[in-house]
Amino acid sequence: MKTKGNRRNKVNIVTLGCSKNLVDSEVLLTQLRGNGIDAVHESKTDDANVVVINTCGFIDNAKQESIDTILRYVDAKEEGIVDKVYVTGCLSQRYKDDLEKEIPNVDAWFGTRDLSRMLKVFNANYKQELIGERILTNPSHYAYLKISEGCDRPCSFCAIPLMRGGHISRPIEELVLEAKNLAKQGTKELLLIAQDSTYYGLDLYKKRNLAELLLRLSDVPGIEWIRLHYAFPAGFPMDVLDVMAERGNICNYLDIPLQHASSRMLQLMRRGTTREKTEELLNSIRAKVPGIAIRTTMIAGHPGEREQDFEELLDFVKKSRFDRLGVFTYSHEDNTHSYTMPDDVAEDVKQERMEAVMELQENISLELNTKKIGQTFKVLVDRKEGGVFVGRTESDSPEVDNEVIIKSEEYLRIGDFVNVTITAASEFDLTGEVAVVPQ
Repeated sequence: MKTKGNRRNKVNIVTLGCSKNLVDSEVLLTQLRGNGIDAVHESKTDDANVVVINTCGFIDNAKQESIDTILRYVDAKEEGIVDKVYVTGCLSQRYKDDLEKEIPNVDAWFGTRDLSRMLKVFNANYKQELIGERILTNPSHYAYLKISEGCDRPCSFCAIPLMRGGHISRPIEELVLEAKNLAKQGTKELLLIAQDSTYYGLDLYKKRNLAELLLRLSDVPGIEWIRLHYAFPAGFPMDVLDVMAERGNICNYLDIPLQHASSRMLQLMRRGTTREKTEELLNSIRAKVPGIAIRTTMIAGHPGEREQDFEELLDFVKKSRFDRLGVFTYSHEDNTHSYTMPDDVAEDVKQERMEAVMELQENISLELNTKKIGQTFKVLVDRKEGGVFVGRTESDSPEVDNEVIIKSEEYLRIGDFVNVTITAASEFDLTGEVAVVPQ
């Protein structure tokens, strides 16, 4: 049996799920190292004897991946490869009591707001002086900035309030400080994330204050792109669009998960809007910020979704011509309002509907991308892959959106901006060459 002996602890943090979880892991990493503890994120070697698994509990597939990861490290503990296994994050928050019984070999379970309690198992203290400091785990030229935690929305299908609690905004001063520190590390792009970014400020400032936050962040030297994610459509603060149009370093990009288009389904989903209001909002957004790239997310197969509701969704997607679109099949989450309804859309029908939306979107995306051939775009270089460089335009967020394959005989520095002329297009990618600058 392999044993670690009495060596000094080394902590490996494993992150599952969304970018919000990644930020939580980065904060934990920063606090551990600030306390003098040897900690890494997703170590490529087997030299860590303590593992912290930051889990996702969003939908069935994510839950299963989290459970499989926990079991894998519990097995490693039984084999003497690791000494301690700790679990945190959404799955742990939501199912702690059940998981403790099912997987007793985990040393401790923590919720989504238990950072201080978790640090105590490492004989570490939460260091207030590290607020606004963060060790990045992705390339330093872009960083996620979590502007709030939790959600107060009543969406019928969503378990996030059960896992993340109610909405809590972070103060503007704290976020500006973090942005300045990130800029000093070389960050050029901030990706604003939250469970609901458009609710920002209601608790602290008694008004929706996202527009002021964007203004303050856009003043931070070194930040060239600011990108807004997870904007809730009902009650959307229109002054955000004025700031977006005014400030050159706020991307003409909006991630606004709409979930459905049928007014009947939107009511069942408790989304607080209708198709007509949604279409009015999209028209207003496009009028105020011409050329804006809009990303959205849809759900296929929610309880009660009839064929005519789905046809309405297809019609809406066809007419709206979103720049980016993702689709989930509905997941029947216990303790949500939707869980009280019969899960009456068969799994194969959910899958067929999801594929139909994606096929439609692929055609739209190809048409939109083909129109970009011959145009020149400012592109942020993310990485080198094989013999080409890969980057993104202002219309694209990392990991979820399109990429630009850049052919260049000259070396391009990762994290630099370059002008790229598009020479070819596919459904989800562009290909181009570095534009020749006139002498």
